[in-house]
Amino acid sequence: MSTALSPEVRTRALARMSADVLDVLVIGGGVTGAGAALDAASRGLTVGLVEQRDWASGTSSRASKLVHGGLRYLEMLDFALVREALHERGLLVGRLAPHLVHPVPFLYPLRHRVWERAYTGAGIALYDVLGGLLGRVGGQGVPLHRHLSKKALRRVAPSLREDAAVGAIRYWDAKVDDARLVQVLVRTAVGHGALAASRTQVVGYLEEDGRVAGVRAVDLETGRELTIRARHVVGATGVWTDQTQELFRAQGLTVRASKGVHIAVPREVIAGEDGIILRTEKSVLFIIPWPTHWVIGTTDTPWDLAKDHPVASAADVDYLLERANEVLERPLSRDDVVGVYTGLRPLLQPVGEEGAATTKVSREHTVATVRPGLTVIAGGKYTTYRVMARDVVDMALADRAPGEDPDAPVPASLTEELPLAGADGYRVRWNRKAHLARAHGWTETRVEHLLDRYGSLVDELLALVDADPDLGRPLEGAPDYVRAEVVYAVTAEGALHLEDVLTRRTRLSYEQADRGTASARPAAELMARLLGWDDAQREREIATYLARVEAERAAEAMPDDTSAERARLQAPEIRPFAASA
Repeated sequence: MSTALSPEVRTRALARMSADVLDVLVIGGGVTGAGAALDAASRGLTVGLVEQRDWASGTSSRASKLVHGGLRYLEMLDFALVREALHERGLLVGRLAPHLVHPVPFLYPLRHRVWERAYTGAGIALYDVLGGLLGRVGGQGVPLHRHLSKKALRRVAPSLREDAAVGAIRYWDAKVDDARLVQVLVRTAVGHGALAASRTQVVGYLEEDGRVAGVRAVDLETGRELTIRARHVVGATGVWTDQTQELFRAQGLTVRASKGVHIAVPREVIAGEDGIILRTEKSVLFIIPWPTHWVIGTTDTPWDLAKDHPVASAADVDYLLERANEVLERPLSRDDVVGVYTGLRPLLQPVGEEGAATTKVSREHTVATVRPGLTVIAGGKYTTYRVMARDVVDMALADRAPGEDPDAPVPASLTEELPLAGADGYRVRWNRKAHLARAHGWTETRVEHLLDRYGSLVDELLALVDADPDLGRPLEGAPDYVRAEVVYAVTAEGALHLEDVLTRRTRLSYEQADRGTASARPAAELMARLLGWDDAQREREIATYLARVEAERAAEAMPDDTSAERARLQAPEIRPFAASA
């Protein structure tokens, strides 16, 4: 079955969702919701997935982009969580998504010669043991850690200050193109029969005999109202969990938002190939290598304002620069910052009267059936999305709907053995990258870029180029991308608007100094032909994206959250929300 997320597939999905009674309807198109849709679909259930914005438009595209066990959890003696996360890291690197999740080395600088090396080394050795036992799938995993002297550290990280460390421990974790992983999860779910529609807002719910029996929704692209019936509704809306429960007149979980800011700086301003992890007074700071830039983050501060557009202030950017400059020989300045992105982490605490909700609490996530027919999940780590998805589907199905056999076994989750779209054949194509480069007149570096974004699905993109060689040219203003990637984003990856392409199908909104503005018009022109935009709609898409960039830049000059948010909200929405019931 095709995994394409074209506009036509979306239209048909909405029609079928409103015509049939689904086994499971998932609300929320982040990593947990997409994972839940795949989990349920692969169990043979009829599944719908709706998201009010674009796929991964919330937290799932704005985190540190790491798949890791979490060294700090070892210090907290939370071995179960680390073990679980390292197992999932191994699955993603080795089986599920080797095209999107890649091992990356990190340096842990040491400031004390004896006790710190022994203490930290013992912790990282345990991390390796857990990762080695649980994190190797099909012979794939990450290398073991090494101790580095000060001289060796200087060789691998020449940008570190002479007095920054007396040595280091080099260990391995993994990084992920987070927005693309979510989109691939959705596509894989569609390939197994799920119905998926972004830009579809849930505005109310259906009730039968006191049980949630579905939702009322609005297709934000057309304004059409829909009724979607389902035996089980799953809420996977992250920091919007409270609002979701309120919409359904339910109470079970309370989620607070914590703001995390990251900045991107050009690759050439920091020499070396390894990432760096630094302890701060609050948590840890990562300096993470990507092909064209470094991502530095994160902050961790309360966010009590509107959740739709969290934004960085000048204080956030300055904090990250100051922490990084504590160890860098050549200090970074605001002039080095090419991009900034901000996400909200859901911080969870169960509430409500005893017995008001059936809950299952894992150390990082909670699943609750908050009223018959409605199960919600919140909290958790990106790395363990698959476990979270499995748990929420298990609990939803345990809440038997009328007419379901209470003694019938619940189909088991299959996702541990289920490679995501683009995984099968990825390594074969990697071995043929020189041939692919010659065949299309590209460098091997460009082919590697494509393989690490599409895996074996690159064949579909190459077919576009073969049919129209002009699509093989670099996208104007973005030399690392080809024009076919914009076309493919629309025809196969569910992109409906210019911002979807420039912020999530590509990373131009934060990895280019102009934040993708030079590519806005060429990309919009390519999209217009496919989406049927007239000249007015094309110009509106461009103007809306440029206004967003301008508003975010203005926000980053503001001293605090309130003034930064006020500046960000000056930019219009490309698709305003409908009023909820």
